[in-house]
Amino acid sequence: MKLVLDVHYRDDDFAKVAGILFQEWESDAVEATLVKTIPQIAPYEPGSFFKRELPCLLELIHDIDHPLETIVIDGFVTLGQDQRPGLGAHLFHQLNEQIPVIGVAKSRFANTPDETRIYRGESQNPLYVTSLGISLSEAKCKITTMHGAFRFPTLLKRVDQICRADDEITET
Repeated sequence: MKLVLDVHYRDDDFAKVAGILFQEWESDAVEATLVKTIPQIAPYEPGSFFKRELPCLLELIHDIDHPLETIVIDGFVTLGQDQRPGLGAHLFHQLNEQIPVIGVAKSRFANTPDETRIYRGESQNPLYVTSLGISLSEAKCKITTMHGAFRFPTLLKRVDQICRADDEITET
């Protein structure tokens, strides 16, 4: 089972984390949708974004009963040319380096290597793919083949919409 994750913050009051479980990279079929409200969130700390978002992701992941083969996050796994740990790297290490993590970012981080770029659909704007536990070339291939005719894959867009929605969605 594969998992896409995203988190949205409601001011500094709480966060809403959403996940979509799916089987096939090329499909938009959803096996389950999970949403969790996180009432206690760390304050934003410049340069340490992971301290705020990582606990939210882990809370949702720990509720999943299915074995996970890959996790896809909206963001970076590694940062810059020197591949400093980003949110995805911290997640990969917290999961004992057992589950590959792929990061898909819409905006370029300073000194992001050109080889992380992919283009989807007819968009002239790249996505930036980083990964741990899976080669960059394989990660890029998987994200490129994800369902959707546009720049951002269907399931990543859907999980973003779910965590931004005002209504609470429970596991389906």
